[in-house]
Order: sequence, then C-alpha cells, then structure tokens
Amino acid sequence: MPLHSHADMTSDAYTEAWLVGPQSTKFYTRTYLAPPSESKAVLVFIHGFAEHVGRYTEAHPQFAARGINVFTFDERGFGNTALDAKNKSKSSAYGKTSGADQMVDIQWALDHAKKEFPGLPVFLSGHSMGGGEVLNFSVRCDTSMLAGVIACSPLVRQTKPASKIARAAGALAAVFVPYLTIPAPLDFNDLSHDAEYNKMCSTDPLAKLQGTLRGISDMLNWGEELLEKKLWDDWPKTLPVLFVHGSGDQITSHDAAKEFHDHIKLEDKTMIFLSCEQFDGFHELVHEPAHKEKLISDEIAWIEAHLSEPATAAAPAESKL
Repeated sequence: MPLHSHADMTSDAYTEAWLVGPQSTKFYTRTYLAPPSESKAVLVFIHGFAEHVGRYTEAHPQFAARGINVFTFDERGFGNTALDAKNKSKSSAYGKTSGADQMVDIQWALDHAKKEFPGLPVFLSGHSMGGGEVLNFSVRCDTSMLAGVIACSPLVRQTKPASKIARAAGALAAVFVPYLTIPAPLDFNDLSHDAEYNKMCSTDPLAKLQGTLRGISDMLNWGEELLEKKLWDDWPKTLPVLFVHGSGDQITSHDAAKEFHDHIKLEDKTMIFLSCEQFDGFHELVHEPAHKEKLISDEIAWIEAHLSEPATAAAPAESKL
C-alpha cells in the first residue's frame, strides 16, 4: 500500500523501542522480524536527510517476508529521535549531528543487530544522506562484521551543488556555531513521480527542511571527499557493494555515484540505474511507482546472492575521524 498519508507510516509489521546509544543518546528504533523458520540475514538501514524510518513502512516488511530482518532507527538529529518531546534525549535537537557522530551511531546499530541476531550475516544499507554515510563508514571504519553494503541514491555530490564559496563559509562558521540552524530547501516534486506521496512529505511533521551548520557541512563535504580524496582506494577488498540510483535523480548525482563505484578496486561490485520508457527514476526509488518493485526485488536478490558466501573479515581501515 503506497504511503499517501501520515497514518500510512505506522503499522503492526514492526516492533518499536527507544534504545540508548552513543553519548547516552536515546534513539527511536524499529525492527521488522522475519518468520523464525525463514530468518537468514539482518539488514541495518540508514535513512536520508529530513526524513525518518516511517517513510519505509511499506518497503521494509517486504525484506522481512523474504527472511531478511530489518533494524532501523531515526538518526541523531532527525525524526522522533530529535522531535519526540516525551522520549528524546534532552540534548537532542533537529539537525544536531555530525559526520563523526553518524559513524559511531552506525557502529552502535551494527553491534545491536549482531547481538540481536547472532550468527546471521549483517548487511548495511542507506539512502541519500544515509547512502553517503554507509559509503563513508566502509572506508573510514571497521567493516569486519559486514557481509555487504547497499547504497541507494547515495549523496556523493548534489546534482546541483551549492557553490564552493558558500560551502567553505558554512564550514568555517560551523567551527564557531556548529548547531546553528539554517534552512535546507527542497522541491518535493523531485522526490518521486507519485504526487500524493510528495504532497504527504511536504506536510510531514517529523521532517523539517532545515539542518545545522555542522550537520549539513559534514554531509556535503564528506560526500565529496569520497571523490576528492580518492577514498575508493580505502574500500575493503572483500566487502561487496551494490549501488542503485535513478537516472533522473535531481537531488543526488548519479554520475558522482558512478564515478566512485567505477574506481573501487573490487570484483564484487554492482551498479544499477533505474529508468523505463515512461520516465527515469527520481530520488526516492522506494516510492517510484514504476521502479519500487524492481528496486526491492534487486536488493533482496543481491542480499540472497551473498548469503552462501560467508563474510570474510575485512581488514579495518585506518581511522580518519
């Protein structure tokens, strides 16, 4: 059932919990359980900028139905983790995050998944900002527990990048006032070809079109550093990766994602561009009427193809944090 209203973002397909993570931060989490007899993997999913895990209420049950448990959470500075006045940490605020915080938060989520699903291969997936995060995690942190990485519409570079002068000024200001809130405008029509979904997003109370200087600066700069610092050279030699991108994405550049993919020195890498006769895929492929079924089918098939190959411990990358 498509997500066309705020009520559609809740269901009985998951269990929810508030868990304490790094720096005593309380995170809103959801877990989608596979049938016990079919449980074969666990997917840790990282959402994008100005969204939250409720946007995946339609998609994640499909992974669980195929034996892939899903653990996901509203990131530090977003969704319920930032806005639920009753349950959030006192120090949490919308957009209050950083690249370094995101890396330790991902590690916490992976550790939790490994503990909750002992013996199952662990996969890491992210969309947009989250896609950029999982790529950065793979080249900056210990990936020894991972069986594979999926980057969907990853933010390596914006399709229409902000000027470098403005970015440099923002990064400098972030040194002095890191959590100053600034607007982050978005044309909701660029999300998908589902007009009702786009309209729902425009009134989503858990998604604000704003961020902090530090959060936005790190998000953009860390994405571009993947290319500018040639961080593809640090990709673990035994970590499979799948890139999925819409060829009509007006938010994150599919060309930049392809450039990073193409430079990774790895045999087991795949890139899928989603387009069709009607239209090229926009940014949120999981909500694209003509593409979402293929997206989920391709991701599940890729995970299943990597279940028979036990994860080889990848050498930890030297930390650059």
